[in-house]
Amino acid sequence: MAHKKASGSTSQQSTRAGKRRGIKIYGGQKIKIGQIISRQKGTVHHPGEGVGLGRDFTLFALRDGIVKFYQKKSKKLVKVLLK
Repeated sequence: MAHKKASGSTSQQSTRAGKRRGIKIYGGQKIKIGQIISRQKGTVHHPGEGVGLGRDFTLFALRDGIVKFYQKKSKKLVKVLLK
């Protein structure tokens, strides 16, 4: 008996392009109004002061300043400090 399947359809489909999620601007970096801080699936990081939440859970800056990541109880939060 053959141990390899003879040229049929593949069981795995072709790979798709990534969603480009993740942190775009890290803590301590300068940010301008409207710049994206993080693209995420669900609220991994929650918005704090000076940070908005898009309908696809994207975090973005509502003011100029410096990004700060911190934790309050069990929530991970992001805020923008004024310069």
